[in-house]
Amino acid sequence: MKKSIIVTGGAGFIGSHVVRLLVNKYPDTRIVNVDALTYAGNLENLSDVDSADNYAFRKVDIRDAAAVDALFAEIQPEGVIHLAAESHVDRSITDPLAFIMTNIVGTVNMLNGARKAWDGDYEGKRFYHVSTDEVYGSLGETGLFTEETSYDPRSPYSASKASSDHLVRAYFHTYGMPVVISNCSNNYGPNHFPEKLIPLVINNIKHGKPLPIYGDGKYTRDWLWVIDHAEAIDVIFQTGVAGETYNIGGNNEMKNIDLVEQLCDVMDELLGNELGASRKLITFVKDRPGHDRRYAIDSSKLQRELGWEPKVYPKEGLKMTAEWYLNNEKWLENVTSGAYANYYEKQYA
Repeated sequence: MKKSIIVTGGAGFIGSHVVRLLVNKYPDTRIVNVDALTYAGNLENLSDVDSADNYAFRKVDIRDAAAVDALFAEIQPEGVIHLAAESHVDRSITDPLAFIMTNIVGTVNMLNGARKAWDGDYEGKRFYHVSTDEVYGSLGETGLFTEETSYDPRSPYSASKASSDHLVRAYFHTYGMPVVISNCSNNYGPNHFPEKLIPLVINNIKHGKPLPIYGDGKYTRDWLWVIDHAEAIDVIFQTGVAGETYNIGGNNEMKNIDLVEQLCDVMDELLGNELGASRKLITFVKDRPGHDRRYAIDSSKLQRELGWEPKVYPKEGLKMTAEWYLNNEKWLENVTSGAYANYYEKQYA
């Protein structure tokens, strides 16, 4: 292999799509998937590429600095795409320290590992940190997040990601490390762990369970097709300017209630239900603390400077997502039952 790239969190939702894209697109580059296989890390997501000659997996917890240093010493990567993170806001409210340890300490461990391995020789090297639009806080009824928007995180999750962003920039300014950062909007698509809104709704409709919607359901998010996001990550990793930040959005603002109602209609069509049947399952529940009202991304910099733009919009994407879950019942069953964790033992014991 001509070079090696480490992808942290590569067994997760977004990470697995990034790994698959890179493995298939760059056969002469070794893609090393680094994941601790916590609850959302699922190697079954990559069963279609895990026998590829240019794919490798390492079970490493980025909170363990010694393990990270050993990883860099072994792999000697030219690039890092850092996606590993705790990402569920509700979990961050219950257990904020877990988010501090993974998202902040883990990111610093990765930065230090790269700095030691590269030892000031940054020619041809790149450290790419993948972040979220939630670091910007909450918008009113108008306006968009740009790369110049001031940070205003409102949850332990977004505060931990904001901290990691600042640290990555600090390593660029202090040590000259060639970093890039991207901040993305809400992702959706295949392989999403079913605690998140869209797969949760699909799974609950399938089993006739209530569809819980926080508050009045009018919280607004920009929805990004996960494969579009993976392609944006590839473009930024290959051609982004060191020290720069790029916002990645789907140009798809939707209120949660509108999204769920649209998904209900898609599921009714696919399941052969009477139209409107699934909407009857919608149940409004108590709002969560510190719930940001609206996110909306301006990704014009990425489109203008690097030539990326989203290709899939929710009318098409929601149907493709629902079809994937309905066609992959075994995957969903393994995730909801916890049996997916056995895949690692089968493949790597």
